[in-house]
Amino acid sequence: MKADMEHWANRLEALAAESAVPGASLAFWFGGETHACATGVLNTTTGAPVLTDSLFQIGSITKVWTATQVMLLAEQGRVTLDTPVAEVLPEFRVGDAEATAAITLRHLLTHTSGIDGDLFLDTGRGDDCLQRYVEACADLEQTFPVGDSHSYCNSGFVIAGRVIEKLTGGTWDQAVREQICERLGLAHTWTLPEDVLRFGAAVGHDEHGAVVPTWGLPRSVGPAGLICARAADVVAFGRAHLTPGVLLADPAVMRHAQVDLPNPYAGGQQWGIGWSLDEWDGHQVVSHTGDTIGQHAALWVLPGLGTVIAVLVNGGHSVEFQHHLVSELLHELHGVKVPEPLAPPVEPVAADIEAFTGVYERAGSRIHVTSDEGRLRLRTEPTGILAGLAQPRILELTAVEATTFVGRSASDAMWDAVVFENRPDGRSYLHYSGRATPKVR
Repeated sequence: MKADMEHWANRLEALAAESAVPGASLAFWFGGETHACATGVLNTTTGAPVLTDSLFQIGSITKVWTATQVMLLAEQGRVTLDTPVAEVLPEFRVGDAEATAAITLRHLLTHTSGIDGDLFLDTGRGDDCLQRYVEACADLEQTFPVGDSHSYCNSGFVIAGRVIEKLTGGTWDQAVREQICERLGLAHTWTLPEDVLRFGAAVGHDEHGAVVPTWGLPRSVGPAGLICARAADVVAFGRAHLTPGVLLADPAVMRHAQVDLPNPYAGGQQWGIGWSLDEWDGHQVVSHTGDTIGQHAALWVLPGLGTVIAVLVNGGHSVEFQHHLVSELLHELHGVKVPEPLAPPVEPVAADIEAFTGVYERAGSRIHVTSDEGRLRLRTEPTGILAGLAQPRILELTAVEATTFVGRSASDAMWDAVVFENRPDGRSYLHYSGRATPKVR
C-alpha cells in the first residue's frame, strides 16, 4: 500500500487549524520511501511558509542523538555504559561526593543519576561552554540516591556531551556532525543558529499564535536539546536505529528496558538508553519528544513494523495536534490503535488528598499542591532562568487511583498525569512531566 500524500497534506492542514498550530512539518518512512508534507507558516509575523525542507527545533529528541554518540564510542571500546563519569571527566562534581563517584554513563543516559537536572545555565557561546557548564554542576543536589528512581535530567545529557568532547577532542557540535550527520548524509540538521539561519527556520509561538520573545536555548545545553532539523532528517535518524551497521552495530541495545517509570502515563512505561519505551496495540514503540521555547517535536519508531514518524510544530496546542495526527496515521497505515491519554474515571475515586498537599521543589520549578473543597490543585512556578521563559500552569486534579491523578489547564484538551509517591523512609515525591520532584514542606 502506498501513502496518499494529498490526503495527509490535507489532514495535516486541517488538524493544525483545529489545534491553533501556526506551522507543522510531517515526515514518515513507510513502504520503502520517505513521505513528507508541511503546512502553515514559520513565523506569524512574516508569513513565511513552512516547506518540507524547513528547519524546526527538535528539542530533547537531541538526547537520543547524544546517547547514540556515546554508544558509538562504547562500540569503539573508548568507554562502557558503566564507566564512572569521573573517570573520563576528573573535574566532574555534583553536590554529593558519593554520588559524584557513583554516577556512570548509564545513569546519565537513562535519567537515573538522581541529579537535580533542570539547570538551564548560559555559559556563553564559546567552544568551552560545556566545560564551564559541567563546572557549574558542582552545586547540584540529588533528588534521590543514584540509581534509585527515574527523573528526567537535562544536566545529565550536557555532562554526557562533555564526555563526548573529551573523548573526540572537539566540540559536541563538531562531533554530532562527524559521528552522525555526515554518515547519514543529513544536510538539513544543525546545532548553531548561524548555520540554521542559512535555511528556512521556524520560530516558536505561544498558544495564541504570538511569536515568543526568545528564539532558542543557550549553546551550553546543546547535547540536551539544541538540534534543528527538517522532519525528513529526523526520520532518517530514526531509520538508522532499525538497521544494524548504519550507525551502530547493534542499535537494538538502546531499546532494551533499563528502568520502569514511576509515572507510566506520560509517554512511556520504561526507559532504554536515550529512548522512551512503550507498547501500542501490541507493538513496541520507541520514541522521544522535545520542547523548546514555543516549539515541539516528536519522533516515533515502531521496530516491528519498520515505520518511523516525525512531526515538528512551532506552537499552538501541539501535544493534542500530534496525538491526533499519529493516531490517524498509524490507524491508516497499519491498523494500530494508539492508546488514549489517561482521563478522569466515570465514577469518582476516593483518595486521601491531604497527604499530598505541600510544596515540591527542584531546579527550575516549584510546585504548590493545595486542597480546596475536596479536590487537589497543582500550580507550577518556574524558577531561575525558566522564570522568564516558561509559563506557570494550574491544574485541577481528579483522582484516577489512590495516588494517581489527572489534570489540565483551562486551555488544554489533553489531560496530564500526576503520580504521588510517599516512601517508607519518609521521602515524598510528585512525578509529573517526567520529573521526580521531592516534597520540601
